[in-house]
Amino acid sequence: MAIERQHVKEQDKEQRRHNFDPVESNLTPEQVKLEASRCLHCKNPRCVQGCPVNIHIPDFIQAIKEDNLDKAGEIIRQTSMLPSVCGRVCPQERQCEGNCILGIKGEAVAIGALERYVGDNTKAAMPEIKPSGKKVAIVGSGCAGITAAADLRKAGHEVVVFEALHKLGGVLRYGIPPFRLPRTVLDREIENLKAMGVVFHKNVVVGKSITLKQLKEDGFDAIFICSGAGLPKMLHIKGENLNGVFSANEFLTRVNLMHAGQPDSPTPLRVGKRAAIFGGGNVAMDAARTAVRVGFEEVYIIYRRTEKELPARLEEIRHAKEEGITFKFLYSPKEILGQDGYVKAVELEVMELGEPDESGRRRPVSTGKTETMELDTVIVALGTGPNPIIQKSADAEGIEIAVDKRGYITVDGETRCTNIPTVYAGGDVAPVGESNAINAMGAGKKAAKAINELLK
Repeated sequence: MAIERQHVKEQDKEQRRHNFDPVESNLTPEQVKLEASRCLHCKNPRCVQGCPVNIHIPDFIQAIKEDNLDKAGEIIRQTSMLPSVCGRVCPQERQCEGNCILGIKGEAVAIGALERYVGDNTKAAMPEIKPSGKKVAIVGSGCAGITAAADLRKAGHEVVVFEALHKLGGVLRYGIPPFRLPRTVLDREIENLKAMGVVFHKNVVVGKSITLKQLKEDGFDAIFICSGAGLPKMLHIKGENLNGVFSANEFLTRVNLMHAGQPDSPTPLRVGKRAAIFGGGNVAMDAARTAVRVGFEEVYIIYRRTEKELPARLEEIRHAKEEGITFKFLYSPKEILGQDGYVKAVELEVMELGEPDESGRRRPVSTGKTETMELDTVIVALGTGPNPIIQKSADAEGIEIAVDKRGYITVDGETRCTNIPTVYAGGDVAPVGESNAINAMGAGKKAAKAINELLK
């Protein structure tokens, strides 16, 4: 407790508004040793219980204390093949660090920063693989798919990953901006899988390019669907079809994957002066911070509750404020106003908080008052739903995959098995708990374990 928590160095807040370089750097080697020394190595490590993939946190930190960084990397990679990714994007304050004993009376151990440092400074050892003679198809190359691919390949199975886009990584690539997750980090993790013998096929839309029935006919013994939830939820208000209205998915994909923020892009953005993002989660923060970097002069986050109810990570909220983004709380969009086919303004309802809803947060209720705000761009970050392509094509072939009333694939919570014995699903297409990278990884691990049992 006498040693203060070590903090990473951050890029100057004014400078970073104009580039996509990483905001945070790694801890220094000296800081890493100091931070590792803060760990109490509890007999009953609550931090491990708080991690969806149950990384052996005290053990890898102990290895750091012993100056054995390679051992620390081996310990982490026993359960997670993405330490450099998770150390950057996981909500540690609600998971491992949120359960740290030191956090009760002081600051928790900076587990995420230590994990990131280990991931960036160690190489994944190539496991000895004994061929099983079995073949598994994975639909999607995001967190769940990459994790399942690693575990299934270690078990000796032939693993083939089908990705719909022209680049690998799923939401890690098209959704999370490079100032939070450098592309070199993601590329390195994917190259590790290729070195293990995992095969990747890009530009393959399962349900269109190839169907589940065809995958079965091609000899795949099991299929893991982790295609994400790429269907944006919109406002469904008047004016939503005007030019200048984006879903956060489209906006981030165009900038992150298609480089639309650059002047020489073949699909450039029309960058205006004032942009508003509706929503309060991490995607809203990513969209707002990206809007600043592509050149919008004024960027607003409009949220229908108060700051206390914001679901985004505290770190992301802090960074957004530092970068000059204005938060407007207790407002909800009523109508988007246009001129000559383009966004001109938005009419906002003034809200107040009523009784708690099913999430436990107080429900926003209209006061009956409205305000008008001039804008030229609206970005809707209200979440996403599953794209029904796979389910519809499967149904057409007589393979009926069970889905819930919202269209998500229903699975067994422990095995991630669907109603079809050889078909599994996980990640955002079949969510269990909070939607984030580490929970998707947890789903991938559970699915891989169940598939291994099946194929034995």
